[in-house]
Amino acid sequence: MGESLTTTIRRRVAEDLSGDAASALSGEDRREFARQRAFLHLDTLSAAGNGPSVGPTSPVEEQRTAQAVLDALFGLGRLQSLVDDDEIENVDINGCDQVWATFADGSKRLMDPVADSDDELVDLLRSVAGRFGLAERRFDMARPELDLQLPGGARLSAVMAVTARPAVSIRRHRFTDLSLDDLCAMGTLDDGLRSLLAAAVRARKNIVVSGAMNSGKTTLLRALAAEIDPRERIVTIEQAFELGLDTGSSRHPDLVAMEARPPNIEGAGRIPVADLVRRSLRMNADRVIVGEVLGDEVLPMLNAMSQGRSGSMCTIHAESSAGAFRRIASYAVQAPERLPLDATNLLIAGALHFVVHLDSEMHDDLDGTGRSEFGADKDGTADRPTAFAARGSRARFIASVREIVDAEGVQVISNEIYRPGPDRRAVPSAPLRPDTVDELRRFGFEPTVAGPVGGFR
Repeated sequence: MGESLTTTIRRRVAEDLSGDAASALSGEDRREFARQRAFLHLDTLSAAGNGPSVGPTSPVEEQRTAQAVLDALFGLGRLQSLVDDDEIENVDINGCDQVWATFADGSKRLMDPVADSDDELVDLLRSVAGRFGLAERRFDMARPELDLQLPGGARLSAVMAVTARPAVSIRRHRFTDLSLDDLCAMGTLDDGLRSLLAAAVRARKNIVVSGAMNSGKTTLLRALAAEIDPRERIVTIEQAFELGLDTGSSRHPDLVAMEARPPNIEGAGRIPVADLVRRSLRMNADRVIVGEVLGDEVLPMLNAMSQGRSGSMCTIHAESSAGAFRRIASYAVQAPERLPLDATNLLIAGALHFVVHLDSEMHDDLDGTGRSEFGADKDGTADRPTAFAARGSRARFIASVREIVDAEGVQVISNEIYRPGPDRRAVPSAPLRPDTVDELRRFGFEPTVAGPVGGFR
């Protein structure tokens, strides 16, 4: 099978861009040059009559082909339209023609292929890895995994060679510049919790945000960070950029965003998150924020919190607020220091002040069958799933808040000041310690009685 018209034009325009005529161009000038060359090559192929058998037949289709070429050269190719769709939350790709999009309303649909072959998909990912991010990243047989932030803030993760077909997951954040007031309006928390968490941030309490995947941890972390005094210097540390506190907002004018780096082609130059946390201690940071704790960086993070970087925050995967302590301990014992459980708990008690746990639920609109809907392919030759019958919206909400009190042997002692209510949303439980209440009052805390709340969608 010959290459498609878009692939032919893209290849020719790429050659033009590598020539002397385009070497001095950058930004929009380079993009406009590519657009003009795309139309020139379209005209040439049409006049010669020897182009691909399927080509544009109208000015509208010519415009569409030229845009597809520009998306392939400067954006994400056919993936670009999915990443630009504000209604899409996640995109999961299991080979070029198995593209699943999860929408904000909870529906999951099989979309059009994003490439003509798996090899073309891998080529696209290699191009993306070379163009986006702080430094060029490899994606090949020697380095079959890729993590990076896309323009606009979406997070891309891809693997090849360890799966039968290349697999890609893209996580889009629909809420990137929020405050606790915004989340309160969405129903993630009530006024009492908003007052508590805002005061805790201003009082420089160390906070861990826990929850399962897609529970809203990053969104809540952004909202908590919005309460930080803009005069403070913040250092954020992530495996791959996702928080975006340094973009699109004037809330944090003095902020340094740091990203872990994989090894180069010689296997050298790797800088893990743990090393970046240690480096942050020398950067005059008032607060350190780790986007996601996934391993041995937990120990330097806790040390940073207990050694003068009060008011720091991070997220962690856990099934409950109490489970966050177990997850921290499991990471600590895997670290080079092999910290035992009792020592880890002492470190937790000396470093952390609050754990805030998020939960979520789907509000389904079932068709009564519990099965997927099916529809014919565009060519009418086969049936394939096009959407799940279970549709609705996912509500994310705070379910539990713990105040860390102390540690005793293999147990971290904490008060669950908000616990899951009958509908799993946070309701008041044990009282805060009197000295904590007095301190938080000085930073605007107004204790209130809070009932069940909803959740952002």
